Amino acid sequence: MTRFLVAAAQYPIERLEGWDAYEAKLTRWVDEAAAGGAALAVFPEYGAMELASLDPATMGDLAGSIETVSAQLPRVDALHSALAVRTGMHILAASAPRKDADGRFRNAARLFAPNGKSSVQDKLVMTRFEREQWDIAAGSSLRVFETALGRLAVSICYDSEFPLLARACVEAGAEVLLVPSCTDTLHGYWRVRIGAQARALEGQCYAVHSPTVGDAAWSPAVDENRGAAGVYGPPDRGMPEDGVLVVGAEGTAQWVFAEIDTAHVAELRADGGVLNARHWGEQPGAVALPPVEVVDLR
Repeated sequence: MTRFLVAAAQYPIERLEGWDAYEAKLTRWVDEAAAGGAALAVFPEYGAMELASLDPATMGDLAGSIETVSAQLPRVDALHSALAVRTGMHILAASAPRKDADGRFRNAARLFAPNGKSSVQDKLVMTRFEREQWDIAAGSSLRVFETALGRLAVSICYDSEFPLLARACVEAGAEVLLVPSCTDTLHGYWRVRIGAQARALEGQCYAVHSPTVGDAAWSPAVDENRGAAGVYGPPDRGMPEDGVLVVGAEGTAQWVFAEIDTAHVAELRADGGVLNARHWGEQPGAVALPPVEVVDLR
């Protein structure tokens, strides 16, 4: 499949009454994306932090919130896997802190395929609040996912602001870059959006941006959330002149939908008005790129 519809979530952080409320909310959101015709649904960075509200005793404590959410991940992932199989969609789950064997937490986005397969991309470059307040450790592996929709890569929020990460994925064949984000100011939102659009330009590919939205005063982790979902491409033939395929209304809980055609990525990389992807190595000082693992989810 080269042509498909993608849904990017402007996902609201909400206080949940219990697991059943979370399951109902996620199921409703996934079903809405499926009803809109999406083959791929993208949820934001740290959207899973609303699960901290399942434990009222710790939800007001940052460290306690992180522990609570991490402990829920096996059940959360089982739900996403079941929804992907039932709807026939690929789903990028909202990222969450995952506690690893070394006792450190890492910010993990998990991609679920409708055939039951799944994999994960950890965030690689930590923001100041993750380093200085959350004590989240950096991941180490960069992956590209071979799927029935094409080759997808994930660049979590701040990672999208570092071009060599996306470039390594492009050289490994990535056609669509998924950019889940969580930003508490419009400054942060625009940094990620500009990064996503720049990566689409450089790689002559699509970038799908999904942010958290809304206020959650009860949460010390995700109390303020600003942003708008969008799907971007390179400003070139067959694309909008500004590269913006769709963008949502900032702060509104909603899906935004756009059609992606990975065959058009190949066409532009071969014979676009410019050839950014091909000419990358001609930059003075172009450096060696990090290794990329290709994970087959077909």
